[in-house]
Amino acid sequence: MEYALQTTGLSKKYGDFTALHPLDLQVQKGEILGYLGPNGSGKTTTIRLLLGLIKLTTGRAEIFGIDAQTQTVEAHKRIAYIPGEAMFWPSLTGAETLHLLGRIHGKIDSAYQNVLIKRFAFDPSKKVRTYSKGNRQKISIIASLSTRADLLIMDEPTSGLDPIMEQAFRKSALEAKANGQTLFLSSHVLEEVEALCDRVAILRAGKLVELGTLAEMRHLSALRVEATFAEKPPDIKNIKGVDNVQITGHQLVCHVSGSIDPLLKVLAANHPKTLLSREPSLEELFLTLYGDKAARKQGQHAN
Repeated sequence: MEYALQTTGLSKKYGDFTALHPLDLQVQKGEILGYLGPNGSGKTTTIRLLLGLIKLTTGRAEIFGIDAQTQTVEAHKRIAYIPGEAMFWPSLTGAETLHLLGRIHGKIDSAYQNVLIKRFAFDPSKKVRTYSKGNRQKISIIASLSTRADLLIMDEPTSGLDPIMEQAFRKSALEAKANGQTLFLSSHVLEEVEALCDRVAILRAGKLVELGTLAEMRHLSALRVEATFAEKPPDIKNIKGVDNVQITGHQLVCHVSGSIDPLLKVLAANHPKTLLSREPSLEELFLTLYGDKAARKQGQHAN
């Protein structure tokens, strides 16, 4: 099978420091993959390797079967890139910048570009030097999406955008997916990733630690249960799988891992007035890996 993006043992070292440990990753055609991790986890290093901007230490990276390092020009014909911070020619207008970027890439869907200009409320008549960070980011987004490239590599694409423009971006990303394009999305906006991505890959200290759909990753966090009672809530601290118990007045909040049945039996016996349970959000899953508890565990292992 030919993947839109595939890495095999891809790694990068700077002297004794390993920025990216050997990475094996496949992204299918037409998929939106969320690529997450805190600062310094290796996300930007991965993207630079995929774009051929830095040389790999070991392994291989392919874009639609093309070697991203040795056939960079051919690979770039299939790619459009949206950086989180872009520098443009200050004396050009927005329209001139979009035209030049289109010429550099080699192809452009002019009709769709006009749709995007209206959708993002972008004024192309102004000089780039007058644009805010958000408007400069709109140039990157509009230029990249207008190429209709087979693979869109996005590094914090909504950086500097307001909530309304973030919604415009999400609509555009889903249009690209419906058009058969593949999206590799690195973002700190977890709500954005949760709304768009088919699968999520999570890096920690240069290593891929989790990969899968959100449903497959629910094991990373316990189910949250909230209940209120007419009187004092029952003592549930010794129930198997229950932790993080918080009692405020007549309200009880806890997390439960594994079977919820033992907890429900105790709660039902005490006749709760309200009972609510829900699965963790992507943010909660992420905090499970990078929150205080995870940091303590990592520190214990290090000791």
